[in-house]
Amino acid sequence: MLKFIQAVFLLSITISFSQEKNEFFLSNDTSNKGKLFVYWGWNREHYSKSDITFKGSDYNFTVSNVEANDKPKPFGIYFFKLDELTIPQTNFRIGYFFKENYTVSLGLDHMKYVMLNDQTVKINGNINTGDGFDGTYTNDDIVLTEDFLLFEHTDGLNYVNVEVSRFDNLDNLLKFSVKNVDINLTEGVGVGLLYPKTNTTLLGKERYDEFHVSGYGISAHAGLNITFFKHFFIQSNVKVGYINMKDIRTTASRSDSASQNFTFFENMYVFGARFNVFN
Repeated sequence: MLKFIQAVFLLSITISFSQEKNEFFLSNDTSNKGKLFVYWGWNREHYSKSDITFKGSDYNFTVSNVEANDKPKPFGIYFFKLDELTIPQTNFRIGYFFKENYTVSLGLDHMKYVMLNDQTVKINGNINTGDGFDGTYTNDDIVLTEDFLLFEHTDGLNYVNVEVSRFDNLDNLLKFSVKNVDINLTEGVGVGLLYPKTNTTLLGKERYDEFHVSGYGISAHAGLNITFFKHFFIQSNVKVGYINMKDIRTTASRSDSASQNFTFFENMYVFGARFNVFN
């Protein structure tokens, strides 16, 4: 996934410079239709509480109203190193203006989800693994200690999605006029698959951490875009969405799985470029 993102990003920049040549900074082209855009940036998330169900050959239980946070990294050089780009929570997107004010795009929201340990939640179901957690539970309290459960989508909660968006220039409406600077509003909807790498330690079983297509997501977003010289931009987006994962891998055994659904709120800050492809 990382090599694919790097290749697409470098290819996009190469196309941009090879086609625009010496007129890149002097372009008077105000039309968007036919342009390609690409961006990269970083994000923060907030998640709703969720019920998580764990199933296996010797257990079937649900823990309710589980809290989780994202996992931001402190700012560092790995934010910009090509071989460490996915260490932070990141966003990548490539898209196309198929009409003057409309785009279609493919992107990756690389989010992170960490269940909070030592919280007290309700549990329902049964466990018969031969350890100290065996029993039948009916709306009982349980503390999510590390020896009972570690549960994270930290490499990450990968939302691979297609978006259709509208893009509008606000300069006239805001009565804002600065040479080579444009203010734009963008909003749209998206749908995609969840491809998490879930880090789980469950009931003393061996830690498991592998990529797996686990479910789907839907989302809506709005953002403010500031473009310089008609080509380069910075953008701030907010996104809300719903994630439903029915098949989360939790151990090396395919008989073990988890499921959960929740909503999320995402802030993202990105930078990128847009340029003509066919002209």
